Amino acid sequence: MDFVKQLQSPTLAFLIGGMVIAALGSELVIPEAICTIIVFMLLTKIGLTGGIAIRNSNLADMVLPAAFAVVTGIVVVFIARYTLAKLPKVKTVDAIATGGLFGAVSGSTMAAALTLLEEEKIPYEAWAGALYPFMDIPALVTAIVVANIYINKKKRKEVAYSIGQESFSEQLVAAGDYPDQKDYPSSRQEYLSQQKGDGDNRVKIWPIIEESLRGPALSAMLLGLALGLFTRPESVYKSFYDPAFRGLLSILMLVMGMEAWSRVGELRKVAQWYVVYSVIAPFVHGLIAFGLGMIAHYTMNFSMGGVVVLAVIASSSSDISGPPTLRAGIPSANPSAYIGASTAVGTPVAIGLCIPFFLGLAQALGG
Repeated sequence: MDFVKQLQSPTLAFLIGGMVIAALGSELVIPEAICTIIVFMLLTKIGLTGGIAIRNSNLADMVLPAAFAVVTGIVVVFIARYTLAKLPKVKTVDAIATGGLFGAVSGSTMAAALTLLEEEKIPYEAWAGALYPFMDIPALVTAIVVANIYINKKKRKEVAYSIGQESFSEQLVAAGDYPDQKDYPSSRQEYLSQQKGDGDNRVKIWPIIEESLRGPALSAMLLGLALGLFTRPESVYKSFYDPAFRGLLSILMLVMGMEAWSRVGELRKVAQWYVVYSVIAPFVHGLIAFGLGMIAHYTMNFSMGGVVVLAVIASSSSDISGPPTLRAGIPSANPSAYIGASTAVGTPVAIGLCIPFFLGLAQALGG
């Protein structure tokens, strides 16, 4: 799929449409309650899709490739956290959200890879496509949790700084005077008690994980995943969730486009960094997954076609599951950053360059 066709895709088209009407001063407003319902339905469908795919697959053969998919999805988020976030003027929360979107999987990119493998008559496991939720969901969960940890740490630092400033002001005394020393510890036990109290000010990770998992975004997705795994929801899935998905997504993209335009000014000084990241990251992520896939190839006879699928889904960036999840889970992140980097640059690179690259690499190594 070339760049022009990518611009014509419904996801990006409605996003751009939302930005255009916002730029023209349109007074169109989609009520937040409607957006909440749309997000719930989208994420429930995404979870159902993953659960059904996993249930219909051979789990024994999937263990190692699935584990590698989980690892890759998580690693991709941390790569963005410690590379993109360190670039000048790039906001950390935006970088984490971008990493989450690049760790999540694009269904269109995966479908393109599977189609090309069939055209080239390269065999791959029937369940290879079911690897996507193992990479997609951990990446999104990790991004939301890491973002919440960062936001909590930032808030605590701001509060601590504010308290410190107030305390410093209160303790200013005239020359020759001495402040009241009642706050100084009078014994070792009191000192240790104060130190323990200071330690309690550190960010506690597990409560944040629990809060993230209980949030509306991940709750809906995990609910759908559980229903897909342990029940038989195919009838309602095929008659309701699947047909409505694209239409609901287009409405959400329109809303996110309007939101993105309102914040596009924040990106004027850092847009080049997102372009550089979006061109390089798909290859880096894909090579990590390709290397892990080769380990599965030599240890469990994972096919070279399966290795290509694993590499391609790692190089892809989500244009479906990611945006609504991140919008609900990291509302402070700028959609212009993570959607623009992913859909406008990352997806064309993954489809146009990474698929033929990893296919050629597999053919060269596999004979």
